[in-house]
Amino acid sequence: MEQQLRAVSGTAPRHNGAEMAGVTFSITELADEFGLTTRAIRFYEDKGLLTPERRGQTRIYHPRDRARLTLIVRGKNVGLALGEIKEILSLYDLQDGCETQNRVAVGKFRKRIAQLREQRQEIDLQIRTLEESCARLEAQIERQVKDAGQDIPAPKSAARPAKTKKLEKAIV
Repeated sequence: MEQQLRAVSGTAPRHNGAEMAGVTFSITELADEFGLTTRAIRFYEDKGLLTPERRGQTRIYHPRDRARLTLIVRGKNVGLALGEIKEILSLYDLQDGCETQNRVAVGKFRKRIAQLREQRQEIDLQIRTLEESCARLEAQIERQVKDAGQDIPAPKSAARPAKTKKLEKAIV
């Protein structure tokens, strides 16, 4: 994913308009550039997101295909569904200066932002619950060790809890 982010954030090779005339890419070149498998790129073709030129069995990708792949990877990296990405890409050729495409994209992005904020709230709640449970259980262990007359062991990550005579409920 790091390679995909680098590829779509601008550190990938760039071509200006003059250089782009006649430039083509192989599926392997695009896979390497974006950190994808060739199978993933063929999958995007099967879903109608990419339409490379064919010369026999060989796929020839043009700068437009590369640009579309950039948008596909960006969309996937932020959690958009392929159907949403396809809808946005399909609006490119409407001859309205991409206004409709941009409006649809902004709507989908805002919806995704709201979903991510909701997920963040749920994750924050889960973290708080787990932290409170850890504190409660650590205090319980401390009492149990004290009642058993043992020294309090230092907490060990990923270690099994010490067995005591009788464990109280350890439900979160």
